Amino acid sequence: MLDIPADHVAPSSGGLNRRDFIRVGAASLAGLSLADWFALKAHGQTKEGKAKSVIQLWMGGGPATIDIFDPKPQAGAEYTGPYTKPIDTNVKGIQLAQTMPQMAKQMDKYAILRGMTHPTNGHETATYIMQTGTLPSDQLVYPSIGAVVGLKRTESKAYQGALPPYIAVTSPLGRFSEAGFLGPAYKAFATGGNPNSKNFSIGGLDSGPERVARTNQRRSLLEAVDTLAKEIDDNHSLDAMDAYQEKAYELVLGDAKKAFDMNEEPDPVRDRYGRTTFGQSCLLARRLVEQGVPFMTVNWGGWDTHKEHFERMEKYLPELDQGFAALLEDLAQRGLLETTIVTWFGEFGRTPKIAKEPPWFGGRHHFCNAFSAIVAGGGFKGGAVVGKTDARAEQVIERPIYPWDLSASMYQLLGIDPSGQLPHPRGCVAYVTPVVGGDVATGGLLTEIM
Repeated sequence: MLDIPADHVAPSSGGLNRRDFIRVGAASLAGLSLADWFALKAHGQTKEGKAKSVIQLWMGGGPATIDIFDPKPQAGAEYTGPYTKPIDTNVKGIQLAQTMPQMAKQMDKYAILRGMTHPTNGHETATYIMQTGTLPSDQLVYPSIGAVVGLKRTESKAYQGALPPYIAVTSPLGRFSEAGFLGPAYKAFATGGNPNSKNFSIGGLDSGPERVARTNQRRSLLEAVDTLAKEIDDNHSLDAMDAYQEKAYELVLGDAKKAFDMNEEPDPVRDRYGRTTFGQSCLLARRLVEQGVPFMTVNWGGWDTHKEHFERMEKYLPELDQGFAALLEDLAQRGLLETTIVTWFGEFGRTPKIAKEPPWFGGRHHFCNAFSAIVAGGGFKGGAVVGKTDARAEQVIERPIYPWDLSASMYQLLGIDPSGQLPHPRGCVAYVTPVVGGDVATGGLLTEIM
């Protein structure tokens, strides 16, 4: 574990600390097994919203937004490092760091939230806060936004596809319980593999001839056993199980599996996204949107750059720039951006001032005080900046935006009532977005760009 200097750990609002996080519960890193998806039960209804799907680009570890979407060229070399020449975008008056030339051409399609802030610099708790839009408490372990969207879309029958409603490309997020009190049936289905590899396949969905033959053989055997069981005992649960099994077989043997066949994409399209894991993961997310999947997370870790920060940025940022820009442009050209929310953020940002002292020698540390997020599509207006940081990106000085402001705005555009309730196995009262009050600050919904 890295020995982070004490002055880089922010005081926690309401006493949040590692002990608090342990009390709310850290869960398994494993993704949900495929069979569980097809036994989801309905609990309520949702309203129709403009957005139908969400693609969440998750930068695990925390990206340095001063080097990307909130440049501060006048702050001095101790802050900017080599990125001293911000560039204009296709929206007058908005600049990005020089690291984002392709994203600069797509500025009209997205909004930058430069006022993001929350109270915790620990990875686990910060991930929980950003992924759930909720502060930890002793009472409830909240589900992630993806789990809530998956629940609401399936219970309202707005989504009845064969693919799981919540998919992580390629690994589960870890660091917290994605499903919270909703239970393991609402964890993300993690694809595994690498969409940039030549023979990319999803665990359990390999459809080669031998796999198909074995699956059909098992299916015939299972049907025979079920028939015998029904003759012995009129068990209605078997009838329900048949429907879930049929969906599972459809996914393994039917057309749904084609969504993961990256070879169906023309080479120019794949090249446009970049032949990288991130670029091809973005392309896969677009393919899943076309299948109607409600929520996808593209999980890209490695942004925890306490050491060798700029060396890693020189590799990561060109990949980010190409893949992200291609995704926005492609969705727009296909008429999908209007109904697809795209988000980009990590659990926090990184310290604007570079840590040049040993043992860091040019790293950036955790920084929750002020950072940026991106939203696009699904009813969010592009070509805008919401919130502002000071001359060194150290404090939010205009329009603070809290994680629950962002999640509630997303729910609103998805037609999910932010003040509605969620089912709890023990009957506890739980809201989609917990009631804000007391010492919990809020900037409100992002009405400026909705």
